[in-house]
Amino acid sequence: MARYFPLIQTVSAVDQDDPHSGQHFYYSLAPDSANNPNFTVRDNQDNTARILTRRSGFRQQEQSVFYLPILIADSGQPALSSTGTLTIQVCSCDDFGHVLSCSPEAYMLPVSLSRGALIAILACIFVLLVLVLLILSMRRHRKRPYIIDDEENIHENIVHYDDEGGGEEDTEAFDIAAMWNPREAQGGGAPKTRQDMLPEIESLSRYVPQTCAVNSTVHSYVLAKLYEADMDVWAPPFDSLQTYMFEGDGSVAGSLSSLQSATSDSEQSFDFLTDWGPRFRKLAELYGASEGPAPLW
Repeated sequence: MARYFPLIQTVSAVDQDDPHSGQHFYYSLAPDSANNPNFTVRDNQDNTARILTRRSGFRQQEQSVFYLPILIADSGQPALSSTGTLTIQVCSCDDFGHVLSCSPEAYMLPVSLSRGALIAILACIFVLLVLVLLILSMRRHRKRPYIIDDEENIHENIVHYDDEGGGEEDTEAFDIAAMWNPREAQGGGAPKTRQDMLPEIESLSRYVPQTCAVNSTVHSYVLAKLYEADMDVWAPPFDSLQTYMFEGDGSVAGSLSSLQSATSDSEQSFDFLTDWGPRFRKLAELYGASEGPAPLW
């Protein structure tokens, strides 16, 4: 600021004991500040002195206040002196030396930021703070939803189900190939009957003559069934072990148990077994062998 005006200020002193005639005062820097690099004192020889700067300019960012000790002595015998401290504050000035601001805070702002921009920024910050406080207040007064504890939220639910099986449209839960009859897949030949079921009555039409439908007897029906059993290679009995705990009643051949048989084997005749076909041939040979010589084993 002292670039064009090195004179800072003019100071003067007055003797309060003799203000009219007074004393002549001499001004100088204190001995400890004689080599001050910033300021100096010039005595005007009229009880005033000028405070001058020793450099072209000062910056508020570096130092905003300076303290300059000045020694003042009178012309009495003996001479009396006193030291006073002059406070010098660095201010912001324009190109013509007019003071703009002596506050160091104003210089902390960026050079391109004007006072109006600063006011606008502060206003925006204030509005944002008001909005934040308003939002927080609304959330605080908003009704909170009732929180249900999971342990207390226990209800008895009755659910009725009317489902049975997967339905005919469910073709993914099972393998359809396992339900096929392997004998029906064989090419050629007469169709075979199932192993787990007795042959149906309608299969008699393949072996019984058409005249049996009109004039049939029990004898011809039995012969037809016997012929069908002899020709069916898939018909039971299969090779398996069957365990029976009780014997049924009403058997024409009677009991086969040797414990309950009251007569000997020689008194019974098993010739009828030969009429039962090739499946009972082995049984007929076993029971018919008693008439001949006993085997050696």
